[in-house]
Amino acid sequence: MRVYLGLGANLGAPAVQVERALTLIAALPDTRLIARSPLYRSDPVGPAGQPDYCNAACMIETTLEPLALLDAVQAIEVDAGRIRDGIRWAARLLDIDLLHVEGLSLSTPRLRLPHPHLQERNWVLVPLADFAPTLDIPGLGVVSELAERLGRSGLRAWS
Repeated sequence: MRVYLGLGANLGAPAVQVERALTLIAALPDTRLIARSPLYRSDPVGPAGQPDYCNAACMIETTLEPLALLDAVQAIEVDAGRIRDGIRWAARLLDIDLLHVEGLSLSTPRLRLPHPHLQERNWVLVPLADFAPTLDIPGLGVVSELAERLGRSGLRAWS
């Protein structure tokens, strides 16, 4: 199945962590990295005083079921030093979100697909539009149109 992921980090060496996560995602069993965005710098959301985020998105093909994939990417987060303390929008070493799985809508206590806030985040939609501009996410719309609607405020190339 084709899966779209969003990645972000703003502690430690964010670009290194995101690049390493992309490499580890590509190395998951029965998984192939098909496309990825460049890295973006975005303004932090949440508690004041956080560093900027490094964000990217990717598309993979995998035979892993969504919850097994969620377990796998959360293991990558833990390996990077991520601690889930329940604080929303806190600074973090690595965050990997399952954004959309083609042909699947899912709502469980652990996972909702498409991601419930996807259409609100330019730091997700702009990177997605780099490689999947015509992707039509059921109930939300076409990625390039959603990205255009949100604009690029607070978002720039990572340098």
